Amino acid sequence: MFRQAKALAAARGVTLRRFFTEALDEQLRRCAREDRADDRDPPWMAGFGALSDIADENRRILAVIEEEFEKLPLEDGA
Repeated sequence: MFRQAKALAAARGVTLRRFFTEALDEQLRRCAREDRADDRDPPWMAGFGALSDIADENRRILAVIEEEFEKLPLEDGA
């Protein structure tokens, strides 16, 4: 792995020290982004994210149903 890193650094025209510094910086930024993403929602919520719009749609449908029921004539003797 060290030889690969040395060859890649040379191909990019940077020192090995700079190559490792940039690679470490990239990894630290990636971990920080993942940590922030983990702070937003607990892991078990991942499966529910795609369903978040369903609650709004359910409310809309219930409102339409209630509106339609209000148009029905009242039955006598109820």
